[in-house]
Amino acid sequence: MDIALLIKAAIMGVVEGFTEFLPISSTGHLILAGALLGFDDEKAKVFDIAIQTGAIFAVILVYWQKIRDTLVALPTEKQAQQFALNVFIAFVPAVVLGLLFGKAIKAHLFTPTVVASTFIIGGFIILWAERRQQTMAGAVRIDSVEAMTALDALKVGLVQCLAMVPGTSRSGATIIGGMFLGLSRKAATDFSFYLAIPTLIGAGVYSLYKERALLSMADVPMFGVGLVFSFLSAWVCVRWLLRFIATHSFVGFAYYRIVFGVVVLLTAWTGTVVWAE
Repeated sequence: MDIALLIKAAIMGVVEGFTEFLPISSTGHLILAGALLGFDDEKAKVFDIAIQTGAIFAVILVYWQKIRDTLVALPTEKQAQQFALNVFIAFVPAVVLGLLFGKAIKAHLFTPTVVASTFIIGGFIILWAERRQQTMAGAVRIDSVEAMTALDALKVGLVQCLAMVPGTSRSGATIIGGMFLGLSRKAATDFSFYLAIPTLIGAGVYSLYKERALLSMADVPMFGVGLVFSFLSAWVCVRWLLRFIATHSFVGFAYYRIVFGVVVLLTAWTGTVVWAE
């Protein structure tokens, strides 16, 4: 058993869990962490996607009451049916565009320079969204996920597709995009979490199936460690974030993105850090 490899898997799991549901891009952080750890071959890329499933189990645990109530009410209650339909509608665009363009995006955009650049751009967009909700009358028209229409869900689903560009952040795209579309910060965050369940489980299962020729039983410990650490760190992060947004904005994450992106670009240009391409 390669202990060094398991340690790398644990580190990557923690990175995934702590960044998946914050608007700072888990994929971007995994690319950068993988570049530093030398954990960035084709098998590592499959690993990065697969361990998202561990983070999703944390969301299912935190939101279990709502998920269970929806499933129980699904056959008879219109509100539960509309909520489930909204999640499905928002999920579809990522499936379609992912199948069409996913391979090309992975081949050309999964680089530290692209990640750093989208970090910075995304940071300024978050600042814009927060300022808009604070200063623009009527910017918030939806206070809960139950008030969303099918059209609202479709718009959020289309915005989520921007996250196919690494460094954009799936949660950032859906939360901040939702805020631009009139959702409150709480409603946008909740819907982002619910939408993550089919999106990330689907991506993980599809990636494992598609790249199954790369994998063997010897990889099970590595994937198992990554999943466990991803689950634990995501569970801590999700619970913290739900408390945080009750009294705080996302401005701090915006500044983090900008500063971190600038640091990556500067270290790459000066040769201080050799980021693998």
